[in-house]
Order: sequence, then structure tokens, then C-alpha cells
Amino acid sequence: MLNSLSRSLWSVYRGWNVTTRVAHFGSWFERRSGADADGRDYDHTETVNDYYDLCSEFMQFGWSESLHFAPLTPDETLEQSIVRHQRLMIERLELREGMRVVDVGCGVGAPMRRVVRESGAKVLCINNNQQQLETTRRRNVEEGLDHMAEYMKCNFMDMGAMEANSFDAAYAIESTCHAPDKARAFAEIFRVLKPGALFWGQEMCLTEAFDPGDSRHRAVKDELMLCIALHDIATFPEVDHALEAAGFQIVEACDRNVQGGPSTPWYRPMEGQEGQGGTLLNTFRRTPLGRKIMIAGLRLAEAFGFFPKGSTAVVRLMDRTAYAYVAGGKTGIFTPLYCFLARKPSQSGD
Repeated sequence: MLNSLSRSLWSVYRGWNVTTRVAHFGSWFERRSGADADGRDYDHTETVNDYYDLCSEFMQFGWSESLHFAPLTPDETLEQSIVRHQRLMIERLELREGMRVVDVGCGVGAPMRRVVRESGAKVLCINNNQQQLETTRRRNVEEGLDHMAEYMKCNFMDMGAMEANSFDAAYAIESTCHAPDKARAFAEIFRVLKPGALFWGQEMCLTEAFDPGDSRHRAVKDELMLCIALHDIATFPEVDHALEAAGFQIVEACDRNVQGGPSTPWYRPMEGQEGQGGTLLNTFRRTPLGRKIMIAGLRLAEAFGFFPKGSTAVVRLMDRTAYAYVAGGKTGIFTPLYCFLARKPSQSGD
């Protein structure tokens, strides 16, 4: 597994000064503020691309190919919870054979592969990150699913290359949380959907517990924004308002971390707690100790040329990100599981 990670990183990081690029990413708050002060443009898309260029391979190694959170139960592994959550999305979207669906920010394609296997729908995978899009295509070919997918390098803030009223459904899993203008992103999705079509989204949000007057809350929010490349973090009402401003009717919307019956907080795998049945390696490498050992091992592996120089800096960034997630979860001010189902009206006035 480490050999596979090493090969992937040598391919992805070829020609880069990775340490310098990590430092550049870490300065995006200052660069955005400086651009505002000088009247220059700041392109948040570049920052998000930096984040995924640097972190995607490690995210898959440490988490899974499905680069998103899921509601957890004590009797499931993280991987099992993710599968259950994706199946809920497929059910809510009423996906079936013959439908054409758009995956808005497809990551490396794991949710899309579940969609096509279990529903028979065909999926257009859009992503502004070229590396992730190439990984999606390669894995689809390896798994015999390439005929069920189309691919487009596309910024979801401007999907003008896509025909209006052309898709039967859409989903966006932890992608539009990066949007600098959520209403505009939702309006683009609205435009390409057929009348009556459903849209599922999963947003990273501030909860009702967030107090903007609390300095600790503000510090946690800033750390999350910085580490995850979030232009801002919306509240539940702000997401709802952006959907309605785009023209959607909200069918349902809730924080799916709040469950009936026994449950595990969404952030606990990063502290070493998840359901029974997972492998020790999968569970351990998500923990603080596992990340610390990974950092120490990578430092040595870099010295001997087994891993690209700068790999350790990337894992340090991801370790910092994990602590930010846990802080957001433990204070109760942040959730990555605000999920909604919205519909484009079937005709004007519906």
C-alpha cells in the first residue's frame, strides 16, 4: 500500500517544489486580503486546486476513495457508513437506468461508481482539478465503467459549456462548499437540470451553536477555512436561501449528523473511534498517533528518496486539518453533513 502511495506521489508531484507549494497554499488568507486591499483579483479556484493537487493522494490513503464524511453508527466501519450514505442519496434522487446525471465536483469518482453500479444511470463527471478528473477516468476504465461516464474539466461557477435543461438529476458532495458565491453555483446547476429534476447536496456548514462574538469559535472557523480552502462557511439558513435564490424548491434539508438511535459523531474516526469490523491499519492511520508516525516515517523515507521531498509537509497540513475538523465537531459549531434535496420546478410558477 505504501509502495502504491509512493508511486502515485512521484507521478503527481513530478517537477514540483512541494514544500514551497504547501507554504504558498498556507498563505491564501493573506493573498486574498492583499488582493482585496490592492484592488486586484483573487482566484479562489487556484487555491482549491492547490489543496486537492497536494492532498488528494493522501486523502485516499488515510480516509477512502470517497472523499467525504458520512453519518456514523457504532456498528459500522467508516467505509460501511459511507456506502450507506451514498445509497441514501441514490434513493432520494430516485436514480434509475436511462437517466443522465451530473456529478458536480466528482472527486476521484467513488460516489459516481456507486451511482452507475446501483442505479444504471449515466453520469457526467465535472471537476476543475485535472488530476482528480484523470484519476476518475483511469479508475472507471480499470473497473469497466468508462462507458457509463462522461468527463468535463469545468468550474461549477460557470458551466456554460453544458446545455440548459439537459440532466435528469444532479448531486454535489462537499464540493460547492468551496464556492465563493453559493447562489451563483446553485444557479448554474439549476440551469442545466431539466424541469422537475432533483438535486442532492452535502454542505460543510456552521451550526446554530456558532457564536460570532466568541473568539474561540471565530478561531476554529478561520482554521477550518484556511486548512480546507473554504472561501467562507455558510450557515444552514444561508444555504437554504442560496438554493431558493437560484430557483430551487427545498424538499428536505437537515444535519444528518443528528440521528435517531445510537450514533457516533462524524469526526470520531480522526480520534480513533469508529464501528467494529474495520482493519487495524485503516483505523489506526486516521488517528493522531497514526498521523504522527506517518510524519516521522515520511521524513525518513524522503531522506532515502523513497517519497518525494515535501511529502511530510503535506501530511503536516493534513494533520492540522484533522485537528481543525475535530475542534469544529467537539465545539458543536461545524458539520460537514448538512444535506438537502431540492427540486427544479416542473414549470414556471410551480
